[in-house]
Amino acid sequence: MPDMPRLKTKYREEVAPALMKKYSYKSPMQIPKIDKIVISVGAGDCKDNQKALDAVIKDISAIAGQHAVPTKARKSVANFKLREGQTVGVKVTLRQDRMWEFLDRLFNVALPRVRDFHGINPDGFDGRGNYSLGLKEQIIFPEIDYDKIEKLRGMNIAICTTAQSDEEARELLSLMGAPFAKA
Repeated sequence: MPDMPRLKTKYREEVAPALMKKYSYKSPMQIPKIDKIVISVGAGDCKDNQKALDAVIKDISAIAGQHAVPTKARKSVANFKLREGQTVGVKVTLRQDRMWEFLDRLFNVALPRVRDFHGINPDGFDGRGNYSLGLKEQIIFPEIDYDKIEKLRGMNIAICTTAQSDEEARELLSLMGAPFAKA
């Protein structure tokens, strides 16, 4: 059996017991855990350019370690010259070991490479224990070769947890090593 990801081990040995103690849960099933991570990129400018869309899919697949899928427009919007069914973005959903490995790389490798980085916004929670953050460029990930990209693209990263409140989710991510900005 291959080695367990570093953050998963940390969660099982340190984070889960700390959360159990702090919030005095009655059952270990109540301890919040990270459910999935969704990485999405808006690529509306690629609706006519298949080659550019393939480049976006390649970049996001390299970052995630899993094949990314194109997303289609659900409605037609005349102001954006958009028809229903046109490709408007790319997304990938990570679970299990790939999710833990991506989170480890995000917190410990990619985010510290951001210029003038002071931490991620601690207010990015949605009220139900899920955290979202936006990145301005994909080149902070070491998997991306700066010379081979056509255009800098931002991405949204949604970390979905089983926490019941934002406070529990913030504590979970802090113990996992999320570099939150100091208020």
